[in-house]
Amino acid sequence: MRYTLDEIETFLTVMELGTVTAAAAHLNLSKSVVSKRISDLERALQTALFLRNAGRVTPTEAALRLAEQLRPALSALTAATESASWGMDGAAPLRGRLSITAPMSFGTLFLSPILARFARAHPALELRIDYDDRARDLIRDGFDLAVRIGDARDSALISRTLCTDRMIACGSPDYLARHGHPKTPADLAGHQVLSYSHLPDGQMWQFEVDGKLVAAPVRSCLTLNNGEAMRDFALAGLGLAMLPGFIVANPISAGRLHPVLQGHPSRKMPVLALWPPISPMPGKLRALVDHLAHELAGGRPWAEPPS
Repeated sequence: MRYTLDEIETFLTVMELGTVTAAAAHLNLSKSVVSKRISDLERALQTALFLRNAGRVTPTEAALRLAEQLRPALSALTAATESASWGMDGAAPLRGRLSITAPMSFGTLFLSPILARFARAHPALELRIDYDDRARDLIRDGFDLAVRIGDARDSALISRTLCTDRMIACGSPDYLARHGHPKTPADLAGHQVLSYSHLPDGQMWQFEVDGKLVAAPVRSCLTLNNGEAMRDFALAGLGLAMLPGFIVANPISAGRLHPVLQGHPSRKMPVLALWPPISPMPGKLRALVDHLAHELAGGRPWAEPPS
């Protein structure tokens, strides 16, 4: 059984991008070279990796299993070689590729300029940035780093806290004039609230009682999959929203949303950088994590809503 690193990299690129055409464009190769590398790898492994039909390729079960094992192995190999070439002092230019995933609203509102400054400082480095409110599987989906809001759910990942934020329950002046201000979390049972499709209401609508987080009784009227959309529906007077401070700081400061239940502390959330446990840590990944930590070292880059 003989195969090459180029064949493995090409196979993983086709798996990631979904087509031979996209993989060829990304690798700056012809489609025939990509197809030959895949065929050669299949021949070496003596198994089919893709089903081909009318120009489309569908990964087989063997391909899915192989990719799951190869991604961390290739990452570790890349990390080892890059750590040698980058040097202990980090003087050499960062090269290669970094894939980053982050929540949509946080990414578009605050993370993009931070990443843009990193990209400008390292022009030889290729960045792939994917804003998605879903918690992506870093290893399976081929990401080097995730920025997430809230506690880490995957204990297999390495994490570093960049800053913290707090959830804020709020409503528009129009909604509160029509429905009144809730005085206690229990009063939320009589209000309309907006739900977030990626987190159950019982985890979203939590308040501290005697030092413990307790879920409030809520009745959802609308469910959305994006925090900025929830903010806009709250601004339209369609219900109360529980949202991170970075999303509602500006409309609260402008008086377009009013915080409620401020005497009942809501959930604090860490803003985390997470990455797979690769040793040695690639120099480019270490530089990115340090850059994020430095940019957010002063705390939240958004205005603190008035109390």
